[in-house]
Order: sequence, then C-alpha cells, then structure tokens
Amino acid sequence: MKKICCIGAALLSLMGCSEQNPRVATRLNQDAALAGDLPSNPLQWRVITSAINGRDATMSTLFGNDAAVEYARRNAQHDYPAGAALSLVTWKQREDSRWFGGRIPAAPESVEFVTVRADAGHRPLYTYRSFAGVPLKELSVYDGTAPNERAAYMLSQRAAVMP
Repeated sequence: MKKICCIGAALLSLMGCSEQNPRVATRLNQDAALAGDLPSNPLQWRVITSAINGRDATMSTLFGNDAAVEYARRNAQHDYPAGAALSLVTWKQREDSRWFGGRIPAAPESVEFVTVRADAGHRPLYTYRSFAGVPLKELSVYDGTAPNERAAYMLSQRAAVMP
C-alpha cells in the first residue's frame, strides 16, 4: 500500500510538471545587451567582481579574460601580467518585474577596457578605452607606461570570493 501511494505521488508530481506555467514567461534581458563597436564582448569573459551604486542607481561588473581572472584570483597586488584584459560594464538599474524588490540591469551606461602588454624591456604598457551612448561608441583612448585614473581603479579591484 505504501508503494502504491509513493508511485501515485510521483506520477501526480510528474503530471504537474508536464506543462509550462502560462503565467511565467521566460525571456532574456535584451535591454542589458551590449551593442556597438566594441573591441571584444566582455559578457563572454569571466566575472572578477561586481558592485552596486545606489546613489546613481547603477550596477557594474568587472570582467576579465583568462589571464586577468587567474591573476586576480591568486594575487592581491595590482600588477597584472602582459596579456591581461579587463572590462568594466556599467548598467542603469531597473525594477525586476518577476522578483519583488529586485533590481536588474537596464540599458548599458558605459563599457571600459584596460589591456596590459609589455614593451621591449618587459615593462608594462597600459591601454584604456571607454565607450558610451546608444549604440556604444568610443569616447576616449589612453596609452601609457602608467595606468590613468580609471584604469588604475579597474586594476585595483579585488576578485570576489566565489564558491
């Protein structure tokens, strides 16, 4: 009798899962997509850390290529190796219609890139590029032996501890 009840409960639960709930429409957040002439798509990189700015109602995620992520997760210093690339994507926030009190990314506000390479003497060279607007367009470029203020900020971010 106990087996029959368990089998019956299992069948009922499977029948309940057979149809998609019509009240829940699954969709990707296309508003947060990056459109424009970017050197690469940072959304395909891995996350280093993220932040929320309640005053400006923005959220940012610092992404990195494999070299940058491996360095950030193993070192507390900020002297990234040649070949490392970082990108800070900042979005406006909007209410999440599916989660009470939740906020999700809206339109991208800016995308910033920092790349590190080495000169002939193996000294680091930094390139900083910023993009904004709809679609995203390049606003500024900086090349130098020392990072500019925004590049230094991005390079100074500690990797978030993730399980």
